[in-house]
Amino acid sequence: MGGGERKVYSLAQVSEHNTPKDCWLVIEGRVFDVTKFLEDHPGGDEVLLSATGKDATDDFEDVGHSSSARAMMDEFYVGDIDSASIPTKTKYTPPKQPHYNQDKTPEFIIKVLQFLLPLLILGLAVGIRFYTKSAPA
Repeated sequence: MGGGERKVYSLAQVSEHNTPKDCWLVIEGRVFDVTKFLEDHPGGDEVLLSATGKDATDDFEDVGHSSSARAMMDEFYVGDIDSASIPTKTKYTPPKQPHYNQDKTPEFIIKVLQFLLPLLILGLAVGIRFYTKSAPA
């Protein structure tokens, strides 16, 4: 890319690149042309092709890519996504299935636990460290 000018694409433009011969992905607000990488992708080309036409950040993060995988991305970078062109609600929400969620724990309790549990663990770790430091050797 000459002149250091970053190209900005709309999601509609990126969505047109959705074949094995021309495959673009949107990850973390950046656009990547991964066509040349399809056959080398350790997870197979289907996963990449299925992530076209949308913000694939969650798909990318869920897999837990290595730092070397992240470093490789730079060579496929072609520009940035126009964030206004991405629908705000692209997250997949599974249909509410009563038989699937047997426990009737209210969601707010789960949210509270998600917040308190790490604090509890941190407090415990600090407490143990403090106690083991002050104990005579």
